[in-house]
Amino acid sequence: MERPIGVFDSGVGGLSIAEAIFERLPNESLVFFGDTARVPYGNKSPDTLRRFALEDAAFLMTKGVKAIVVACNTIASLGLDELAQRFDVPIVGVIEPSARAAVAATHNKRIGLIGTRATVASGAYEAAIQEIDPEVSVYSAACPLFVPLIEEGWTNNIVADIVVDEHMRAFEGRGIDTLVLGCSHYALMRVALERHCGSGVTLIDNGGPTAEELEQRLRAAGTLRSDGPQPQHEFYVSDLSSNFSQIAQVFLGERVSAVRQVSLEEMREWMMVWNGAPWMVADS
Repeated sequence: MERPIGVFDSGVGGLSIAEAIFERLPNESLVFFGDTARVPYGNKSPDTLRRFALEDAAFLMTKGVKAIVVACNTIASLGLDELAQRFDVPIVGVIEPSARAAVAATHNKRIGLIGTRATVASGAYEAAIQEIDPEVSVYSAACPLFVPLIEEGWTNNIVADIVVDEHMRAFEGRGIDTLVLGCSHYALMRVALERHCGSGVTLIDNGGPTAEELEQRLRAAGTLRSDGPQPQHEFYVSDLSSNFSQIAQVFLGERVSAVRQVSLEEMREWMMVWNGAPWMVADS
């Protein structure tokens, strides 16, 4: 079997990225890792997040992946340079592709951004958007209650509506016509967000733009798979909950034949043993 694509996220949100990859690249195999034992990432320190990212990526490398998609906005907001230096495969983030899509979508150059506290505090989206078009105004709001609701599967009920209404107060009077869902989890809140925003606001989630960027990177590397045997997909988590399996089935259906658990102890041991392995650039 040809080498698969690796995707990692802090929890179930990355499944929305996986779904977009399946739609755009139906011939590609995929290995997904959700760090459900340590979700949410948005309230962790930068040093802790960097360690998590290295462990998550190292696990995917053991599966022989040809590219790694960092589906977690919080990790991507810290920058992907360290991952790119350590791992000799394309590293694809979610921020730059989503920023390009948002700039292309806005008509009045007033864009809203929702994300975790860490993503919003980083200013990564503002920087990416204004590098493309300095005339765009970006208004940001952290939505810390979204991820816990999503991990519990409460995405389309009265509680979700109340939480969305409360968090979206930050955009009152801003006149935004585009809203970036700056967390891969937030795609699962799309119905509730659409109810609040109405038809006058375009929602930009990470899935489509990231899958398009991945396709371009694989094509440039000469590793894009255009045909061949039926692709095979693998799903791993650091804590196996019924919620993850249920949401995975809703998003991906028959593609999810099984979800396997990987212990954090195993991941840490692999990271220590494999530091400096052939697929990793030695520490400087």
